[in-house]
Amino acid sequence: MTPRVGILGGTFDPVHNAHLAIARSALEKLGLDRILWIPTGAPGYREPPVAPANERVAMLELVLAAEPRFVIDERELAAGATGFTIDTIGALQRENPQTRFTLLMGMDQYEKRASWHRWADLAKACDIAVIARPGSKLDGEAKTIPMTPMDISASGIRARAARGEDISAMVPAPVAGYIRAHGLYR
Repeated sequence: MTPRVGILGGTFDPVHNAHLAIARSALEKLGLDRILWIPTGAPGYREPPVAPANERVAMLELVLAAEPRFVIDERELAAGATGFTIDTIGALQRENPQTRFTLLMGMDQYEKRASWHRWADLAKACDIAVIARPGSKLDGEAKTIPMTPMDISASGIRARAARGEDISAMVPAPVAGYIRAHGLYR
């Protein structure tokens, strides 16, 4: 049987409840065997993350340890990593030629897919699954991950943390504790 692995990339700055809901929904709805969480570094084509890589990975480790089907892959944090999804998928396929990969993405990113580096190659290299908003339409190129929308964003969490406000409804308890203990986003 061919292993089926979801790829969930992002800055995870910080990892929050919507990220976890997406991953759980993808496991269930797409019949995936596991999810690779791939924190991105600081590529030149986007704003760099606020928290350093080691802090973001530590927060991921805190919340993903309880789910054996969730695995952290730090390859995009390595020196010299391009941060381009097509490069990451290509490397994963060379290392795991029998595995079928599914890239998980939000509708916001899917709508910007034409701007992605080598999108046409990426769409051929792996399955694409989109967390669709109510009323949104996909063009048949991607699968849909049905999910109730959650009004949570990492930038909103960082802003609340900077003001010393409660973030416990938006992030898992260990992440809230880590942010407080390490003074992140202040």
